[in-house]
Amino acid sequence: MNKITLLALIIPTIVGALAFFPVNNDKEAFHTEVELTYFKSRNLALSDIKSPEGLLLLPIDSSVLFPTGKVCGGCHGRDPNNHALVSTSGVDVNIYDDWRSTMMANSAKDPFWRAKVSHEILVNPTHSLELQDKCTSCHAPAGHYQAKLHNHQQFYTLADVVADTLGLDGVNCQMCHAQAPEKIGNLFSGELNFDTTKIRVAYGPYEMAFVPPMQQFIGITPKFGEHIQDAGVCAGCHTLITKTVDFNGDFTGNTFVEQATYHEWLNSRYDEDHDNITCQGCHIPSLEDEIIIAANYQFLTPKYPFGLHEMAGANVPMLELLRDNRQQLGINALPEHFDSTIAATVRMLQQKTLDLTVTPGVVHGDSLHFEVQLINKAGHKFPSGYPARRAWIELEVKNQSGQTIFHSGRMNADRTLADEDANFEPHYNTINNQAQVQIYELVPGDVNGVFTSVLERGDTGLKDNRLVPQGFYRSDAAYDTTRIIGGALQDPDFNHDIAGTEGSGSDIVHYVLPTQGYTGTLTVTARVWYQSLPPKWLMPMFAYSSPEIDAFKAMFESAENAPVLIAQQVLADLSVSPVASHETAKQTGIRVFPTLCMDGKVQVVSTVLPVQRVEILDAAGNTLKIIESATSITLPSAAGVYYLNIILTNRRHVVQKIVRF
Repeated sequence: MNKITLLALIIPTIVGALAFFPVNNDKEAFHTEVELTYFKSRNLALSDIKSPEGLLLLPIDSSVLFPTGKVCGGCHGRDPNNHALVSTSGVDVNIYDDWRSTMMANSAKDPFWRAKVSHEILVNPTHSLELQDKCTSCHAPAGHYQAKLHNHQQFYTLADVVADTLGLDGVNCQMCHAQAPEKIGNLFSGELNFDTTKIRVAYGPYEMAFVPPMQQFIGITPKFGEHIQDAGVCAGCHTLITKTVDFNGDFTGNTFVEQATYHEWLNSRYDEDHDNITCQGCHIPSLEDEIIIAANYQFLTPKYPFGLHEMAGANVPMLELLRDNRQQLGINALPEHFDSTIAATVRMLQQKTLDLTVTPGVVHGDSLHFEVQLINKAGHKFPSGYPARRAWIELEVKNQSGQTIFHSGRMNADRTLADEDANFEPHYNTINNQAQVQIYELVPGDVNGVFTSVLERGDTGLKDNRLVPQGFYRSDAAYDTTRIIGGALQDPDFNHDIAGTEGSGSDIVHYVLPTQGYTGTLTVTARVWYQSLPPKWLMPMFAYSSPEIDAFKAMFESAENAPVLIAQQVLADLSVSPVASHETAKQTGIRVFPTLCMDGKVQVVSTVLPVQRVEILDAAGNTLKIIESATSITLPSAAGVYYLNIILTNRRHVVQKIVRF
């Protein structure tokens, strides 16, 4: 019997057996009716069902590409049973509550952003629709891209945002988790690429995704996506290049890099070709605990590491303003949620931003020498992002009676800087007058080369001495959007270590203070302040009036708006003793070399007067050794900073800094 004949006899028998023993082909329900009733009652209790946001807690129409964060909060919010989204130490780490008090969640409700868009429109009214459409692409992306991709709407405006639940949801869950892996890192200025062509998906970091709950309740399929931890997910909005207009509102054909945080990261030691510490590594820090990531599912396998959705940035004053105006702005996050986000933001600024070191140089004679070194620890420039943000050094020196004898970087009661130049303060390598202040900032200039706070009028950078990240090089491919501009380019200490090697991510400011014959002790205090909304950026906007500008102005003027103290160091009881006035080596014909050495051997050559003696001082100004009539000096064996006090006559001497490494 051949195979064909055998199959002809067997198949009818199998079919008949199946008919005799019927099979239940109905799809098995994942949840019982009791469970579904419970989930529905819990979801509807989360908000007023009459509100648009409440309606979105009902089964989601597949036409809604980017449901609100509150929908996700049904499972990824606080677990009333304290089982899911709780760390091993019992801390609630639920995603929804962490997210909803961040700047990301409130980007569309941010009153400064609304006021600034209104300001730009009032300055250039013929560009109104294009301006609003560009700005909403990052500040209200869920509504913007829902309107574009589904409704084929040409422009998405502020009026659309305030009437749209999706628009008001800011940068919600799907704005990150629905981004497609294609084009990651290659899009900018609000251009985002979402995976919405076949099924609605949510990419996550876990390879074994449990699909049924998300599919049943919100119609989204969770899917592993390695790219969700790629810094390129942030690139589309955190790189913004604007088109330049002149004072007539006409486009010049030029462009201006308004912000390039992602490109700054590319030009750093943290990029994927080096340390590979992405944006998420700092702003969504990993918790190594095993975490159940969804409530109401006791059987779920714990996941680790778990990304804390703190999303801490640097804008403490705005978070405080949002917290204090919650009802007026329609924000559902509670004060305690904002307090948690503010605390995380302060930790980010004070612990992960920069290192401050104050080193005293020579403190004898008619002048005092101090070095203030800052080392950037961020993965991008500091400050970064919106160009108003700036940091500055305050150096205050008091005598033993507590009187201030030198004060650079003084702040007025209205949060302006007392000694800042009208247009902008230049970059300094040496500060010898308290009217000089080191401010780290990006200064946009208009077509006339004058500072402007109108983003569309940005034509060129007048100054950019923001602290660059470690591993930053002018030869890097990303340097075209991350340039150093102005005096910092000529500063030998800016982004160079003591050996002159580029890429240190640091800066040293040299302070030279006249003693005016003072003898005694001093207290030197160095502080670094960070300010997200300097008054000089707001005053031009407050000269205009619109509902958005007027509303923000009222909130701003009733808020504290204090800058954040990033770092501080105090040198107390520093002794000052009088000796004769010293001059520079160049003025007296003294040559000292090398000033950077490994073996500690230094030559002192005088072409005018003979050298009577050389005093070797340490960085604190203490005399370590005195050498008579010497031209060959050997430094102590320890690496560090030393000063040679070269005595020419009883009334003349010179001081030279030497670094042994």
